[in-house]
Amino acid sequence: MKRFLPTSLAGQMALLLGLALLVAQLANFALILNERQKLGLAQSEGPAIITFATVADDYGDAAPIFRQAVIEDQSRRGARFAEAAQSGIGESERDTALETQIDAALAKAGATARSVRAARGPGTDVNPRTGRRREVPPDIQLLRIAAQQQDGKWLTARMATPRRDPLLALRLGAATLLLYLLVLGATIWIAVRIARPLRDLTRAAGRFQGRDEPIAVPSRGPGDVVRAIEAFNAMRHRVTALLDEKDHMLGAIGHDLRTPLASLRIRVESMEPREEREAAIAKIEEMTAMLEDILVLARTGRARETAREVDLAALAEALVEEYRELGQPVSFVESARQVAAVQPDLIRRALRNLIDNAVKYGGSARVSVARTADGVAVTVADEGPGIDAAERQRVLQPFQRLEGSRNRGTGGAGLGLAIASSVAESHGGRLILADNVPRGLKASILLATEPPTEA
Repeated sequence: MKRFLPTSLAGQMALLLGLALLVAQLANFALILNERQKLGLAQSEGPAIITFATVADDYGDAAPIFRQAVIEDQSRRGARFAEAAQSGIGESERDTALETQIDAALAKAGATARSVRAARGPGTDVNPRTGRRREVPPDIQLLRIAAQQQDGKWLTARMATPRRDPLLALRLGAATLLLYLLVLGATIWIAVRIARPLRDLTRAAGRFQGRDEPIAVPSRGPGDVVRAIEAFNAMRHRVTALLDEKDHMLGAIGHDLRTPLASLRIRVESMEPREEREAAIAKIEEMTAMLEDILVLARTGRARETAREVDLAALAEALVEEYRELGQPVSFVESARQVAAVQPDLIRRALRNLIDNAVKYGGSARVSVARTADGVAVTVADEGPGIDAAERQRVLQPFQRLEGSRNRGTGGAGLGLAIASSVAESHGGRLILADNVPRGLKASILLATEPPTEA
């Protein structure tokens, strides 16, 4: 059921308000229809029933010799009264609801009747003086009423009244539907007016990764939404300023540290004995490499390199050729052309880290590029001991290593996988570590060929 419900704010508001309005309009329609029917009944049949009750009272009070005069006097246009031995209304024609109303009217007028019969519907009107018959028009209904007197005779009446409006329910329904659509349309417009700037705000928050200059979200919508957007724009500018300040600080630290390390390297070159000199130089190189890794990791999310369309298969193959020229056991699996918008230098750096790890811990590396359902996967596989599933998430964090020593020759600084993961995330992708069947580890950089889906 949940998958059929709208997920957007505008959709949920429109659905909720639409249902509430629908229930309210249905109740309103039922009440109005009932009242209009009662009013129509009172306006059309009420006067005729009162007239019959009055005539019946006069007829009952009159002496037998004057009763015919009463009937002739009351038989005017639209009403025909007569005295008969039978009611003229069959059992199948009787309208009990109408008879109940006539009984009440007779009692109120003070008239008495042994029995009352009544029927309504189309029929033929007869002029008692001329005997001419005529069909009742379609907008008129004929009430036939008969009240049995105490002497057994029946006072009958044929009374023409306006017919109940057959299109009343249809017209009320159309008016109710029109009102519902107007109110619902206004409600949806208000909901969209509120939801659209919130959707822009969500899209901007999802796209913001700190690499580019912040794009201001247009301030529109109700006052509360406008203030929220303005606060978000201000916050994003502050975050960008803090990241810029961090980059400048890291650049200054890197410059300040590289200079004394270079000076120290020059001084160490003249050290004796040779073994101590080589050990000191190795330590300086280790510090320089670690410093470079830290700066790369810190600046990955703020890299200013322009993203461009690159054939990832060609990039990976060229990198593998560099390793092979150096005699490294690295191979490339022939792959089809896979183009994606990336920052080539960062991708190349991430692949170098994965290949270095594969060669160092697995003895060899096999690089492949393949299309996936979500984009492109660049995979580096080895046949080493692998990494336990419980440890895979931990080793993606900076300075986390499976090898316990601090020797870069054996364990490194623990930044290689962290840099590769950060590079993948900066491209809207991710780094996945998995088992390589039958043995070893597969490290895959998954890159989306389209912008990542926004929350």
